[in-house]
Amino acid sequence: MSNNNQTLLQRRHATVARGVGQIHPIVAERAENATVWDVDGREYIDFAGGIAVLNSGHLHPKVIAAVQEQLGKLSHTCFQVLAYEPYIALCEEIAKRVPGDFAKKTLLVSTGSEALENSIKIARAATGRAGVIAFTGAYHGRTMMTLALTGKVAPYAAGMGLMPGGVYRALAPCALHGISEDASIASIERIFKTDADAKDIAAIVIEPVQGEGGFYVNSASFMQRLRKLCDSHGILLIADEVQTGAGRTGSFFACEQLGVVPDLTTFAKSVAGGFPLAGVTGKAEIMDAIAPGGLGGTYAGSPIACAAALAVLKVFDEENLLQRAKDLGQTLQNRLRELGKQHKVIGDVRGLGAMVAMELFENGDLSKPDAALAGKLVERARDKGLILLSCGVYGNVIRFLMPLTIPDAQLEQGLSIVGECLSELA
Repeated sequence: MSNNNQTLLQRRHATVARGVGQIHPIVAERAENATVWDVDGREYIDFAGGIAVLNSGHLHPKVIAAVQEQLGKLSHTCFQVLAYEPYIALCEEIAKRVPGDFAKKTLLVSTGSEALENSIKIARAATGRAGVIAFTGAYHGRTMMTLALTGKVAPYAAGMGLMPGGVYRALAPCALHGISEDASIASIERIFKTDADAKDIAAIVIEPVQGEGGFYVNSASFMQRLRKLCDSHGILLIADEVQTGAGRTGSFFACEQLGVVPDLTTFAKSVAGGFPLAGVTGKAEIMDAIAPGGLGGTYAGSPIACAAALAVLKVFDEENLLQRAKDLGQTLQNRLRELGKQHKVIGDVRGLGAMVAMELFENGDLSKPDAALAGKLVERARDKGLILLSCGVYGNVIRFLMPLTIPDAQLEQGLSIVGECLSELA
């Protein structure tokens, strides 16, 4: 049987659960830095990065070398049975990068959802409270608790019944769609008056820049107001930096740029350069609220993934990828704004560092989000050899998540394809 896209996708549909979606009808065979080749031999420029997982590129040589070295030692013991140095070393290195001038401790797990689940467990144990406040447009994962936090029913929770209780929804500030920072704070105060006493709220969970929700950037002033509100009520502030973390925004964690120190910070995605690793870092006394045995997992903090993450941190330092993220983000925003002058369908261009998006509207009318155009743009770009992702509550946002290591010529080629597609479709 030949292994081409058509036959492999037929096999996929016959054997993989329907709920596992797939954006592009492509089966990848190999990749290098910002390029992917499919099983038919076609080459694509990768502006998706495995959904923000490949800030250091596909198969960075230093990451692969670290993994190969670790494979020659051990691949698994379960850290709760026999510890290993890479886990400890990574916790030490992450603590240096998470904002906050205080003693920190870290839990390592495998996925972003796990990190968020555990952050809620830790917050509940530390405060003796059960309630959690999350925001409209939020995305925190697909497990049951994180689905309760996630502010989008379809497709993530459709048909699954009600999610765990004790989660309350505040309005995310979004000037573009008419929600001011004052309105957002007022919606939290309203929860305290109508749904749950502030004394029953363990944590407020927020993405410094919304990911799946549309790449809306929370301002420093809003984040600082949120920090003050939490402090006034004894509520923990949890920063979900799963997508913003690992250097995407121009600082290793986005909160560094927003002048806010969370009590707990979650991370995942690009921290290990494509290997499954995630975690929670926070104030030592908060992290230690759970007794031994209450945290962990069989594969949590895999030695292979820890070795990869330690290499990623070195790559960021040696290749100055934080500055590259800032420069790349500026280039992206400049080019997209130039396209916006030619195509009025681009109603907004925004971002923090290299976490950049453009939002599309019918004829530039901000009351008419154009999800159809976003879908066509993703499809047309793929036909031209460029992998894009859409997102947003209305499905009308194109997000740009190419590796920070992408060569300038390839970046320009990809952006030119975006321009060509807009000229053909808009």
